[in-house]
Amino acid sequence: MNYFLLFRARFLSILSISVFVIVSLPGLAQTVPVPVNASLLRGPWTAHWIECPSTAARAYGVFHFRKTIELSQLPNSLNIHVSADNRYILFVNGKEIGRGPARSSLYNWNFESYNIGPYLRKGKNVIAAQVWNMGEYAPVAQISNQTGFLLQADDPQFQEVNTDVSWKVLHDLAYAPCALNTGATLHSYFVTGPGDAVHGLVYPWGWESLDYDDSSWTQAAIIGTPVVTQGYGTDNLWTMAPRSIPQMETKMERLSKIVSISGMQYNGHFLNGDEPLIVPPNTKVSILLDQSYETIGYPNLLISQGKGAEVKLTYAEALVDSNGVKGNRDEVNGKTIKGLFDIYYPDGGTNRKYSPLWLRTFRYLQLDIHTGIEPLKILELYNNFTAYPFVRKAAFSSSDHSLDAIWEVGWRTARLCAGENYFDCPYYEQLQYEGDTRIQALISMYNTSDDRLVRKAIEDFYYSRTPDGLTQGRYPSNRLQVIPPFSLWWVSMLYDYWSLRPDPAYIKRFLPAAEQVLAWFENRIDTSKNMLGPLQWWNFVDWNPAFKNGVPDGVKGGYSAVITLQYAYTLQQAAKLFDYYGDEGKREHYLALARRLTKGTYEQCFDIHKMEMANTPAKNSFSQHAGIMAILADAIPVEQEQEVLDNLLKDSLMSQATFYYRFYLTRAMIKVGKASDYYGQLMPWRNMLKMGLTTFAEKPEPTRSDCHAWSASPVYDFLATICGIMPDAPGFQKVVIQPALGGLNEVKGRMPSPLGMISIALKLQKNGGVEGTIELPKGLPGRFVWQNKNYQLKAGKQNISIP
Repeated sequence: MNYFLLFRARFLSILSISVFVIVSLPGLAQTVPVPVNASLLRGPWTAHWIECPSTAARAYGVFHFRKTIELSQLPNSLNIHVSADNRYILFVNGKEIGRGPARSSLYNWNFESYNIGPYLRKGKNVIAAQVWNMGEYAPVAQISNQTGFLLQADDPQFQEVNTDVSWKVLHDLAYAPCALNTGATLHSYFVTGPGDAVHGLVYPWGWESLDYDDSSWTQAAIIGTPVVTQGYGTDNLWTMAPRSIPQMETKMERLSKIVSISGMQYNGHFLNGDEPLIVPPNTKVSILLDQSYETIGYPNLLISQGKGAEVKLTYAEALVDSNGVKGNRDEVNGKTIKGLFDIYYPDGGTNRKYSPLWLRTFRYLQLDIHTGIEPLKILELYNNFTAYPFVRKAAFSSSDHSLDAIWEVGWRTARLCAGENYFDCPYYEQLQYEGDTRIQALISMYNTSDDRLVRKAIEDFYYSRTPDGLTQGRYPSNRLQVIPPFSLWWVSMLYDYWSLRPDPAYIKRFLPAAEQVLAWFENRIDTSKNMLGPLQWWNFVDWNPAFKNGVPDGVKGGYSAVITLQYAYTLQQAAKLFDYYGDEGKREHYLALARRLTKGTYEQCFDIHKMEMANTPAKNSFSQHAGIMAILADAIPVEQEQEVLDNLLKDSLMSQATFYYRFYLTRAMIKVGKASDYYGQLMPWRNMLKMGLTTFAEKPEPTRSDCHAWSASPVYDFLATICGIMPDAPGFQKVVIQPALGGLNEVKGRMPSPLGMISIALKLQKNGGVEGTIELPKGLPGRFVWQNKNYQLKAGKQNISIP
């Protein structure tokens, strides 16, 4: 097995860059950094961006590039830097080395670095790459300039491998886009790209191998020279930056079971790879498969013969009935499959492997096969699960074993929503939105020691900023979409990272951008009411049925309590940030501004008779969201907070928070001192499990997405709320542990902090006391809070016994 290991690659400054390359070594036992010549990264590269001549530069197309080199002596290592637009798969002597580039922007276009030395041999060698451009069919998350490929050697003695006119290229006409109306078929917003229609008779089988004859291929054409860092170059088609995240994890997954086969008899086990499924000539067969849980990756279909056949693979999160209703996800009777599909047309050869160019998400997969004049042998069908390589270090268990399923399904949801960027959902969009990403980042930092994807997300949104200072609502994205409340969540992401990671220099870089976001809102305050006036763009808050297109009352005409209070909440977080960095003036300004807004909103929108916060001064609509934000922003007098929280939880006529905004409901409960009620608020997640969901959905039924990142919040809250583990100083340099067991008698939890693992094991005593153990890493002081009393904690393992 090959292991693709990427080491942290970050700009220290424009003039000083520290980068490590991906090492692909069979059986590599440990991570060893391989230094790259920093001067090459700073200065001009001698390689050129190349393309296939006489093809439309921005149109759909799949291309193969090759360069043959002769080596009389093998180098100890050979580090190369690779990029493409849109995507590439790199091969050396027929062996896949890596994929990229990691999605980003034209201003920050990623390249990957590899040590290909272990794959070279004396004599003839071939470096090859498959490059494709989805053109007008590209996923919305895919930014592009034009089709291009780039490879640069780090060693001056091996510049012959650099991309230039000595490379050969083939325009692969076997590929065509299909499934172009998936959104219309599903009646949903669908923007993850097309399916692949691949004609085996045209495909150049073996093109990446050493002995392939490329004599008929075309000489590559030069596009231009690369610009490696911001601040260099005059005509920047792509401004290059080193990839800051590792290659994705890839592992084989066997499909679980055959649900049904129509059109032929079959009692075998081809899903195990033990025996082939042979479809006779001139036969139509439909095979429905159930993976038993939702997954993501690259399905691989290995076949022989079948010339003249058509094999269609359709992917779906769930089956639907005749009315388009999903219902229980485990039920299949009377239901059909609809969704994205690929189509393969076999050429009749042996051991032909078909796999899509991009990720597919599915629980159910259906093969529809129509054979021609010869039989088709399906030798294997499996999925290469592919996701960001998070290594989970956290653990949770309790006296209620039903929470185990929520813990595991939540983590699966988070994993499927994390690739080269965080995804809102892996099936429909694969877009990185701040609203989802703030929650995902917290899940990542609480469950793993890896915060590279968190930093990449912060940077992606930083690069997305519009001229008026707001971040885009999602990024990378080739369509402009601005969601002002999500720009506020980006500022909250800075606050979260500052709280959880001892990396103050990193966050300081983004403070001027945070100021611009906050200034955009400040410029829209109506001083007559001390609330936000009319707001432009899409001011999404939640998929609440009472909010039109997710937007609460008071946005278009002004005076939205929800967004005004979210702004005040963010100002309070920003005040702490700027105070930490020594800007007392900004701190005082933001705190004073927050007080004005909370006072104005309370005076204008709070209904003292109902003890509820209205959405607008008209007081004719009420939402949990307004009450939640009122509590979080300190807009409610302390003596009224408890009653306001109780009312927003029991008033069924008030528009309700969906799975997403319940994350903020939990924060409000904690603030009011009702964290122990969180355990009783898990019914929405329990109900999803009863409905057969194996990941957590976008919103209550009927839902579009069965896997949505923001609904994985229990994976954070089991540790942060039930176990009560929270930072008690910036950078997690102190910890506070304030467990909220609710109806649980026992809880165990473990999570990584920057200084090491934090572990707790607690049991509730019959008299209301607590006993157990807490272990803190060296150098991490803390305190334990029980029934509003503080008990000091020290590093190491200690017993807790409080009557």
